[in-house]
Amino acid sequence: MLTYPEISPVAIAFGPVAIHWYGLMYLVGFMAVWWLGSVRARNPDSGWKVDEIGDLLFYGALGVILGGRIGYVIFYNFTLFLEDPLMLLRIWQGGMSFHGGMLGVFVAMGLFGRKTGRSFFQVTDFMAPFVPIGLGAGRIGNFINGELWGRPTDLPWGMVFPFVDTRARHPSMLYEALLEGLVLFVILWLYSSRPRPFRAVSGMFMLCYGVFRFTVEFVREPDAHLGYIALDWVTMGHVLSAPMILFGLFLLGLAYSKRGEA
Repeated sequence: MLTYPEISPVAIAFGPVAIHWYGLMYLVGFMAVWWLGSVRARNPDSGWKVDEIGDLLFYGALGVILGGRIGYVIFYNFTLFLEDPLMLLRIWQGGMSFHGGMLGVFVAMGLFGRKTGRSFFQVTDFMAPFVPIGLGAGRIGNFINGELWGRPTDLPWGMVFPFVDTRARHPSMLYEALLEGLVLFVILWLYSSRPRPFRAVSGMFMLCYGVFRFTVEFVREPDAHLGYIALDWVTMGHVLSAPMILFGLFLLGLAYSKRGEA
């Protein structure tokens, strides 16, 4: 049995100004997208220019932040929002949703594609392999913040979170950092390193993330104010991840039935 190390969420403080680890994790994710995107753009066959990556990152960052916050409010705290609409703006109090951030990025990638004369999936096929580094960094930020812990377990790596109770629990945020971050990155980077049909890389991202998140939801403690949505095991994470799995399969089927169509 392990014990949560109670890491301070503040990385650096200058008087009243505090820089939080969670914010730094977002910075790590954005920088990873810029660097990896620049590496891929230097490939003569990529169809991209290195100086386009900065603009792509700007659009993506706006989509992540705005979509993540709005999605958290709508999917997880809509009742509180109705009582206090200004809570939408208080991002320093925490609360970001991956699925909301994903929808925000979809909008951003569509706008970027329109600006650069590319289709939506031309942009997302290029972008998808870089995203897992940011996802993994974000889950490390969740761990440092001591949030999104798992359900009780008897496994030897169960972790006690003293601010929750004295029971050993799954460190589910670390599971997600491993699966959504490292494993998903390796899968997508290798898969996209060879020419693939149009939409295939986007489909592989949706499918793999959906499966990984759906699986971890079985050991992740549901949000206290939501609990189980149905059947004493279905969580909001399950509800939001299932369509990703289906859409990923649909995109892969479409990609391999219509090879090369843009």
